[in-house]
Amino acid sequence: MFPFLFRHLYIFYSAILILYVGNTFISSSLVDYVIGVLAIPMLLLSFKGASRLFRTLGCIFLSIGMLFYFYSGLPILDLPLYMTSTMQLLAFLTVLPWMNSVVHAGRFDRRMNEVMKANVSSLGKLYVRSSFTTYMLCTFVNLSSIPLTQEVLLENLAKAKKKLRDTFISQTTLRGFSLALAWSPMEIIVALTVDATGVSYMTYLPWLIICSVTVLLADWLWGRKKYQSISYEPSGTGAARSLQPRRLVGQIVKLFLALSVFLVAVVTIGNVFQLNFILSVTLVILPFSFIWSILLKRWNSFITIGWRTWKVRTNHMQNFVVLFLSLAFFSSALNETPFLHYIQQPFFAASEYPLLILILIQLTYLVLSMIGVHPIATIGILVEVLQPLYDIMNPLSIGMVLITGALPTAAVGVYGVTVTMTSMITKQNPYRVTWANLPFALVYGGMGVLLGYLLL
Repeated sequence: MFPFLFRHLYIFYSAILILYVGNTFISSSLVDYVIGVLAIPMLLLSFKGASRLFRTLGCIFLSIGMLFYFYSGLPILDLPLYMTSTMQLLAFLTVLPWMNSVVHAGRFDRRMNEVMKANVSSLGKLYVRSSFTTYMLCTFVNLSSIPLTQEVLLENLAKAKKKLRDTFISQTTLRGFSLALAWSPMEIIVALTVDATGVSYMTYLPWLIICSVTVLLADWLWGRKKYQSISYEPSGTGAARSLQPRRLVGQIVKLFLALSVFLVAVVTIGNVFQLNFILSVTLVILPFSFIWSILLKRWNSFITIGWRTWKVRTNHMQNFVVLFLSLAFFSSALNETPFLHYIQQPFFAASEYPLLILILIQLTYLVLSMIGVHPIATIGILVEVLQPLYDIMNPLSIGMVLITGALPTAAVGVYGVTVTMTSMITKQNPYRVTWANLPFALVYGGMGVLLGYLLL
C-alpha cells in the first residue's frame, strides 16, 4: 500500500490543495478544519521522502512549535487550525511546473541557449552571453534554467582547465539566476514579501528591476574584464553556430509580452476577487499556460511535457511540504506567546537607526544560509518579527531588503538547492561555489540595502 501511495502522492497533495484554494472563496470554517486535519498525514507522509536537511528543519520547527503551543494553553483539538497558513505556498509550487512546461514546449529555452553556442573570441564575451541566457530563462523556467545553461557551458568549455571551467560556470549561471529572481512574479520570496508587507507588487517592480539590472550590468563589466584575456576554444558543434540577432530579439519580445499579459491578469484577478498576490498568481498560471500553448500552436507538446513534469515535480514536493507545514505550525504557535515580543525587542531598540535594521536583515539571511537554513524559513520568521516596524519604517524599504537579502543566497547557500546542483553538475566542492560568489552576494545585498535606505 505505502509504495503505491508514495508513487501517487501528487493525487493526495493536489486534492488537499484544491480543497484549500476552493475554500478561499467559500470561507467555510468546517472545510478549513478538515484541511488542517489532512495537513497532519500530509506532513507525516512527506517526512520519508524529504532530505535530511529539511527533515531536521521540520523537526526543529515542530518541536519548538509544540512547546509554544502547550505553553499558551491552547486546546489540542484546535491544533489542525495552526497547520494551514502556508498552504497557499504549496498550491503555488504545485502549479508552477505548468508555466515551465509551456516555455519548454514553445522551445524558448532552446532558442535562448543558442546564444551561448555562437562563436565568441574570449571567455569575457561568453560570460556576458551565458549570464544573459540564464537571466532570461530564469524569468519563466526558474530552477530549470540552471541545468540548461550549465550543461551547455560544460560542453562548450570542455577544452578549458577544470578549475577555470568550474569557477566560470558557478559565477555566470548562479549570479544571473539570483538576479533574475528579484523581480519575477513567480519567485516565492517575492510573493511572500508582497503579501507580508502589504505593498503591491507593481510598487516593488520598478525598484526591483533597478536593483537587478544595476547589479547585473556591474557583474557583466566585472566578468568581461576578468575573463577577456582568456581565449575561448569551443568544442563539438559550438564552432559551427552563429548568432542571429533578429531571431533572438523576436524571442525576447515574445517572452516579455507574455510576461506583461501575465502580470495584468494577476493584478486584475487579485483586484476583482480581493485575493493576495500568491493566490492570484496561483490561479492565473494554469489557464494562462494553457492559452499561451494554444496561441503558440504547441498544445500537444505542452500537454505531454506538462503532465509528465507536473506529476514528477508534485510527487517530489516532500521537502517543501515538510518545511512549509512545520513552519506554519511554528509561526502560528509563536504568535500566541509573548516570546515573539522578546524577539522583536532588538529591532525596536534599533528603530532609530533604520540602516542598522536593514543591514541586520541582510546579514541574518547570509549567516543562516551558510549553516543550511533555507531563505524561505528565514523570511517566515522575519516577517513575523518585523511586522510591528511597518508603522515606524516604510514597509517598502523593509520589503526590498527581505527580497534582496534572500535571493543572493541562491549563489552562496552551501546547502541550498542551486549551489548543491551546481556542485554536482561541475563535480566541485560546494564551498568553492560559495567562495566564488560571496563578493557578489555582498554587493547584491548591499545594493538592496542602499535602495531600501533611500526609500525610507
